[in-house]
Amino acid sequence: MKNLVVIDLGSNSVRMTVTEIDAHGHFKTVHELKRYVRLSENMGTEKVLQAASIDRTMEALTEFKAIYDPLKNRKIIAVATAAVRLAKNQKAFLKRVKEELDLTLTVISGAAEARYDYLGVVNTLPMVNGLIVDTGGGSSELVLVQNQQLKHVVSIPLGSVTLSQNYLESDKVAADSLFSAMTFVNNVFNDIWWLREATNLPIIGLGGANRTLAKINRRKKNFLNVEDVHGYKLTAADCYATLTNLLGLDLAGRKKVPGLSKERADIIIGGLIPVILLMRLLDSQQITFSNAGLRDGILHDYLNQLEMVETKQG
Repeated sequence: MKNLVVIDLGSNSVRMTVTEIDAHGHFKTVHELKRYVRLSENMGTEKVLQAASIDRTMEALTEFKAIYDPLKNRKIIAVATAAVRLAKNQKAFLKRVKEELDLTLTVISGAAEARYDYLGVVNTLPMVNGLIVDTGGGSSELVLVQNQQLKHVVSIPLGSVTLSQNYLESDKVAADSLFSAMTFVNNVFNDIWWLREATNLPIIGLGGANRTLAKINRRKKNFLNVEDVHGYKLTAADCYATLTNLLGLDLAGRKKVPGLSKERADIIIGGLIPVILLMRLLDSQQITFSNAGLRDGILHDYLNQLEMVETKQG
């Protein structure tokens, strides 16, 4: 029995899954953890990871280590995305993680992140054509899928944390701030030449902000398991109404919204802007949500590698 440990360090949160894989390639996830660390907080134009953010991250990784250290026959794949990718003090941060925790963090490109998202989605949802949208804290990945094949990918340096910090008030969002943020995102989308190929295609939403959109609506409709958003669908009208409602609330009001975690209340509006604009731009009438993303993509990539090795040996 192999124990595959996958750690995904993003701009807003760090997550870990532990999956048991038997000799036949059958697998079962036995641990799932998430901690909000806001690694990209106050990076500013200098793109420097701040001491408080690093300390929170180290604390979470130390907690993870206590869980995976006792595991036998373990394989650890730990990746870092947008915040570390952009950080000028990246090397110093990676060195500290290695020295204090004996953990090697691999900084992956936006394209690699998007490819893992694709693998996570196509292996868990019945998807033929569509646009995968993964809105993270510091970046967003877009993947155009045609006939189940990856056609185009792009990673853009905007996410729930960066948009919120650069454009929006953390309390009540002003109209001019919202307009500035939406104009910026719209201009970024206009520069992606292949994006119009996704017109009228369904959108598949990944990332904390997009999943929160699903959770708010599941709670509103009294679903028993609010967290289980995998395969859940929403109409464009429901999405627009949700954002409109959130814009009418101050921070205290958003913290009381069922389905919206208090830790995400200050960045949820920034986090929803990309997917809302894409639905309007591409005239997409429906979004399907996926709980499977980067970590699941890494798992399936690893399983494929095991299968290739066994095939060669056989």
